[in-house]
Amino acid sequence: MAGFSCLRSLTSLELSEVYITGDELGCLLSCSFALEELVLTYCKEITCLKIPCVLQRLSQLVVTDCENLEVIKSKAPNLTVFEYTGGVVEVSIGDAVLDIMISASGWNVVHYARAKLPQMVPNLETLDITSSLATDIPFSPGKFLHLKHLCISFMVSAGAFCPDYDYFSLVSFLDACPSLETLMLCVTQQSVEHDSVLGDSSHLRQMPGHCHDSIKDVKIIDFCSAKSMVELTVHILENAVSLERLTLDTVCYDLRCSDGASKCSVGNMNMIMEAHKALVVVRSYILEKVPSTVELNVVEPCSQCHAVEN
Repeated sequence: MAGFSCLRSLTSLELSEVYITGDELGCLLSCSFALEELVLTYCKEITCLKIPCVLQRLSQLVVTDCENLEVIKSKAPNLTVFEYTGGVVEVSIGDAVLDIMISASGWNVVHYARAKLPQMVPNLETLDITSSLATDIPFSPGKFLHLKHLCISFMVSAGAFCPDYDYFSLVSFLDACPSLETLMLCVTQQSVEHDSVLGDSSHLRQMPGHCHDSIKDVKIIDFCSAKSMVELTVHILENAVSLERLTLDTVCYDLRCSDGASKCSVGNMNMIMEAHKALVVVRSYILEKVPSTVELNVVEPCSQCHAVEN
């Protein structure tokens, strides 16, 4: 261990594309008593990541695209920030964690978060999850008693996002977060195949008796005409009694001509047309539901770059 004596004062360790096994990393970590931050990127030899309890100062763990990783187990008692990008893994990170970011492929992470995280990380305050897969949110008795900030992103690189997914089922997630103050929902897709509220003569579903006392700020990026998304939005307006601001962004721009770019960027014509449908939805279903105490911000398609003929 004499050769590892220099590690005793190491506070930050970042390994990228390093050929190192889980056992070798464990040996290194067992000597790094002062470590505060550990970042692992593209370390494909690691299948099991174990963080020993001797890392009393470790507060941040970031793991990105370690493709063969199967298990993450941390016994670091003061770990407060956990960020993970990759495939399905077994996770055990201790109950001190306050902030979690998970971006997962091939993993229904929204379902996982609702079912597993309340018991695993009871003190969680910020949760940011991204998934390309989704099923309706299940009922689960666990609650995020301290969660204040929630961001849920659904993202597909081609085609439409899960046309059978019921955005309205997210109400059960909100029910589990009595202290929630900010909510962001982002849907990135190249087309919309959900049933549209436009031309649908049936009534919007309601869930009376579900009061969300603490929500103040809600933002929906790529707001569309999907009936279940409209139902979720109306539900929030009717039941979030402390709501101060609602932002509906009908087109998610990476670049905007108003910010100096030569032209706004957007996915394709399907989504431009969908954005204009979303504006009709706002006028027909949302405006009349907005209380006078709530500031409504609607981000419209660019009138120069993405105008359409009536």
